[in-house]
Amino acid sequence: MSTDAKEKLSAAKGRIGAFAKASPGLMEGFVKVSKAATAGGRFSPAQRELIATAVAVVQGCEDCILYHVDGARRHGAEEADLVEALEVAVEMGGGPALMYAGKALEAFRGL
Repeated sequence: MSTDAKEKLSAAKGRIGAFAKASPGLMEGFVKVSKAATAGGRFSPAQRELIATAVAVVQGCEDCILYHVDGARRHGAEEADLVEALEVAVEMGGGPALMYAGKALEAFRGL
């Protein structure tokens, strides 16, 4: 993992932690939603994280990209898997998604 990507991911997690302390009830509910959304089913946890990455790319959320790329890698996704998910994101999100797809690939390579 590159130092820059690690630092950005750590900073994002720190911001989430600070918000969780400020709003524990909301975060408790969000954590339940997140766990249900990324648990295995017909799609594996890695595939679900790749879907989340694609949505983050289309939405233009750099912190979400880092978080879900990290999750996809931890669940065994390979770079080729990410590239396929990013291709769909670019199809659906156009030029702006193309720019964030590059950020997601950079994050994958840096984590």
